[in-house]
Amino acid sequence: MSDMGTLNEFRQIVAKGVPVVAFDFDGTLTIRDSFTAFLRWRAGPGGWALGLVKMAPAVAAYARDRDRGRIKAASVKEFLKGVSRPELEAEAERFAEQMWADFMRPDALKVWNDWGKRGAHRVIVTASPETTVAPFARRLGAEGLLGTHLSFDSDDRITGAFDTPNCRGEEKVRRLRAAYGDDVHLTAAYGDTSGDTEMIAAAAEKGFRVFRERP
Repeated sequence: MSDMGTLNEFRQIVAKGVPVVAFDFDGTLTIRDSFTAFLRWRAGPGGWALGLVKMAPAVAAYARDRDRGRIKAASVKEFLKGVSRPELEAEAERFAEQMWADFMRPDALKVWNDWGKRGAHRVIVTASPETTVAPFARRLGAEGLLGTHLSFDSDDRITGAFDTPNCRGEEKVRRLRAAYGDDVHLTAAYGDTSGDTEMIAAAAEKGFRVFRERP
């Protein structure tokens, strides 16, 4: 069981002729990685430090293979395994409320809102878990949200794994096509890392590292 079932509010059909605009989240709309910030916020200083010590083998493996999906799964297992879906959703809401003012890039928000005024379907495409990004997406008024899916067990608790590949690189394009059809046309796409390259390349208007402002 994955987290996608709770996010149907973002699964909207795009009418013909409506521009589809894709935004990366971490580092593009925000000033830094939101999932790492959420885990650190939730664990507290002591819990975060202890968790990093326990993750030493995974960190060492990442230094060798640079597998972002594997290190992210290791962090979920260490910091979130056993947490219930309602608890995670509630904490994600509190995190978004507390962090919003110091987290979102003003210039990115301006472009986001400008596309909204033009009637665009704005979809966030992120490697972070959909559940933790959803409160931000709601505040933004996002029409779409595509991210990595956490895995939940039969008791609706996090298993410590993901149900989908890490949503970065070519996986972002694959997820967009799965959501909107193989013939999806991106009017614009914005991102800030190599994990956004394929998505940006698929767009008519290409925005790579165009947002610089900090709150």
